[in-house]
Amino acid sequence: MTDTIERATTAGAGSSASSEQLVDSAALAEVLFARWADARKHSRELLKREEFHQIPGLGMAEHRARVLGQLRRLVEEGAVHRAFPKGLGGEEDPGGNIAGFEELVIGDPSMQIKTGVQWGLFGAAVLHLGTQRAHEQFLPSIMSLAIPGVFAMTETGHGSDVAGIGTTATFDPGSDEFVIDTPFRAAWKDYLGNAADDGQAAVVFAQLIVDGVNHGVHAFYVPIRDGKHFLPGVGGEDDGLKGGLNGIDNGRLHFTGVRIPRTNLLNRYGDVDENGVYSSPIASPGRRFFTMVGTLVQGRVSLDGASTVASKLALTIAIRYASERRQFAAAGGGGDEVVLLDYQRHQRRLLPRLATTYAMSFAHEQLLEKFHAVFSGEHDSDEDRQDLETLAASLKPFSTWSALETIQEAREACGGAGFLTENRFTQLHADLDIYTTFEGDNNILLQLVAKRLLTDYGRRLVKPDAAAIAAYASQQAGQAVSRSGLRALGQRIADFGSTARSVGNVRGADAQRQLLTDRVETMIAAIAGNLKNAGSLPASDAAALFNANQNELIEAAYAHAELLEWEAFSDRLATIEHPGNKQVLTWLRDLFGFTLIEKHLAWYLINGRLSATRASAITDYIDDRLLPRLRPHALALTDAFQFAPEHLRAPIATGAERERQDEARAYYAAQRANGTAAVEEKALAKGVAPASS
Repeated sequence: MTDTIERATTAGAGSSASSEQLVDSAALAEVLFARWADARKHSRELLKREEFHQIPGLGMAEHRARVLGQLRRLVEEGAVHRAFPKGLGGEEDPGGNIAGFEELVIGDPSMQIKTGVQWGLFGAAVLHLGTQRAHEQFLPSIMSLAIPGVFAMTETGHGSDVAGIGTTATFDPGSDEFVIDTPFRAAWKDYLGNAADDGQAAVVFAQLIVDGVNHGVHAFYVPIRDGKHFLPGVGGEDDGLKGGLNGIDNGRLHFTGVRIPRTNLLNRYGDVDENGVYSSPIASPGRRFFTMVGTLVQGRVSLDGASTVASKLALTIAIRYASERRQFAAAGGGGDEVVLLDYQRHQRRLLPRLATTYAMSFAHEQLLEKFHAVFSGEHDSDEDRQDLETLAASLKPFSTWSALETIQEAREACGGAGFLTENRFTQLHADLDIYTTFEGDNNILLQLVAKRLLTDYGRRLVKPDAAAIAAYASQQAGQAVSRSGLRALGQRIADFGSTARSVGNVRGADAQRQLLTDRVETMIAAIAGNLKNAGSLPASDAAALFNANQNELIEAAYAHAELLEWEAFSDRLATIEHPGNKQVLTWLRDLFGFTLIEKHLAWYLINGRLSATRASAITDYIDDRLLPRLRPHALALTDAFQFAPEHLRAPIATGAERERQDEARAYYAAQRANGTAAVEEKALAKGVAPASS
């Protein structure tokens, strides 16, 4: 079978026969849809309908009204309640809920995010932070959209630092109420979906103060409007026109002496009784805070998935266009112009991003499985929740940044056509831009990941067993060899200057894994060494030392995210049974792995992990072997994403370019056939007579 695959691959660029022999797009689609295929397909069917489509150029007010109407239709279609209790009409399927939700980005990212505000943030806060009394009192009207709501966590002066917010909720024992206040301008709640127009109530995060004691951040259900008018003590502003997502009515809220019943405290993790006594099942204030915030991790999970869907959409449009658009005559003249995707540079621009998107898809399914296990109660220990939070904080930065890079490259790869709004790229990029900083700024999330990696590294060195000691000793020895240059020297000797040998020594999955893993572990070990004395320093000096290593921490965490993506691709690859799909996905996984290594070649060379010969061989292998092998299968790999024309809604990917090219080719073919083609001026010197003679 391998010989057949190799022959088919080298038969010629763009060979449809090669693609048919190897890739079964329908089978691959089922792999990509994964466990919650039904939820995804249900959303895809809805999104074929025009009523769920974004209208380019729509004014802000009209766009907001359209999106609110779309949410009402989603309620009618039963598309948004999967996560809620069965007793209230839900399905208690957290994984299926996220899978169906993230597909909504295909219709309109504003619709997707406003849906997330209503049911994934506002409703989920009541669900996960409230007890039965809150569920019964508030959830039915949230689920039905009778009460559009606001998730009021972020403040103008505090974004990622939620623990430092300034809004207060002070208990008044005389009236058995909480009094909500924003004591200064920086404490205004800001960037809140549904706050400018539609929101009737909000889940407000505030410092809970009882009898002069601050018990930290808690969540409160606070009515804010009666129809279109703010209730007494509540005020706000419209955030106005944004860089994208203008179908969402983002705004600001502030509170002055707003009173709510004591029972409006969402009290799963902290409560105040009728006697004004505070209690919590979690004694540690710090652990209590992180537990409460951790229940809202689904926002990061869904952004990871939506970014993956958007990347698939952009690449499908760009690769279809590149497979049809022709530019410049073939060498030797005559015949057809060359298809864009047959140019190596075009392959370099799009195929590595296709590989990255497959990695993102497989990694997201692992994240979704972990999320479902925790929130369904299948595996819901403290360790499980910490692992979920770390995984989400790793993958969300990778996917949101990658999506923006992919959309931009896809746009440029389509030239002027890509800049037309009708072909989706510019609006997708504008709408997804904010994904990198909401639900946690990517750099802050990666810092959290790095701290977890440092913690895990430290645990390995506390009372280590023999295996841990051996691994640490081996690592130290390996670093010493690398620093001395002996490793690179040994590689040069082993390779004898041969490119084939150089590639052979790094081509396999084990070699890729070792290189990617080594980079993460070496970076973490170096940072741990730099910070080893931090515990004995005064607090200000320890903070300064940590700050001096902050950039390295974030770089290490991102390297860890890259490793997770590669591991997820490899794990899924091991389950593929279809031989053609397995072979093509192996090449695609290798392209992803080698592209990551190539991206960081400076690090591998400086640290002696690769010789210059092997480093150069990696680039040669990408250009000379992997890209030509994958080129014939690019369309089939995007066909596996299963986007219908109604999903793409880009003329250059749904027939317009093909019609133009077919018309032009038929025109010139007819001229050649009937002898009416004009002769090029330079051909006259060779004695070729004009057609008119």
